[in-house]
Amino acid sequence: MSNTLPQRRPAAVYSVGEEPDVRFSLANERTALAWVRTALALIAGGITLTTVAGLTSSPMVVHLMSLVACVAGGALAIVALLSWRRNERALRLGLPLPPPLPLPWLVVGIAVVAAGLVGFGVVSILRLS
Repeated sequence: MSNTLPQRRPAAVYSVGEEPDVRFSLANERTALAWVRTALALIAGGITLTTVAGLTSSPMVVHLMSLVACVAGGALAIVALLSWRRNERALRLGLPLPPPLPLPWLVVGIAVVAAGLVGFGVVSILRLS
């Protein structure tokens, strides 16, 4: 019986440097999973907006906001994976952690969706008056 461990994947991350303290690796993983949960919430919000669109007088605007939320969620999930990879490599190589990539994207995405929905709400209210 062989005592060699199977090679960990992705090799681009685990084949460099030294094994860091497990607490740091697990913290990095928890952060990535938090970003993925946020991405899922954006996608769920986008799906919810498609349902609400049928109740409005301008469903195209709400569908557009839904599309923005879903695309932002998908992009955030990909960025979370890339950020996890960058951080894990930095930990293994003893380098300073790179700045968080998802945070500015998330803030801009949420601000765009929120501004669009506020604008839509104001226009809808003005139409009713």
